[in-house]
Amino acid sequence: MIDPLTALAGIQAAVALIKKVSKTVDDVSSLGPVLGKYFDAKSTATKAVVQAKKSKSSMGTAIQIEMALDQAKRFEAELQLLFMQAGKIDVWNKIKERAAAMDVEAAHDARREKEAATKHKKEVEEALEIVLLALVFFALVGFVVYLSYEILEQCAGKCSFQR
Repeated sequence: MIDPLTALAGIQAAVALIKKVSKTVDDVSSLGPVLGKYFDAKSTATKAVVQAKKSKSSMGTAIQIEMALDQAKRFEAELQLLFMQAGKIDVWNKIKERAAAMDVEAAHDARREKEAATKHKKEVEEALEIVLLALVFFALVGFVVYLSYEILEQCAGKCSFQR
């Protein structure tokens, strides 16, 4: 599980780093490594929000992260403006497209993991049902054999079906 507070700190640290680096670079293309850290932190925070919302005890943390994500959205608008001013809006658009594609892939991965977990759980339940059914069957067969033996013992030559 992703620690929501660490995710929040990651976004804030990445934003601070980008702001600091953007003041010292001549070309926005130099921001690539720090932008990668920012988008990684944002992705981690988004996952943390989803997990925190599922856990009712962490709703306050989820709200904090949601607010940080809103600040990140505004920061991205500032970044977009920075790329526009540098005449690199096409680079910005590619960055956003790649981030969106990665988010879609992460969603697909999560769905596949959930489906695999559901399938595994179903297989385990089916195996358990088969084992229980086999136990009941063998217990029933054992009981029938035991009863047959007891009936034969009780008859011990008195029954007409014996010689």
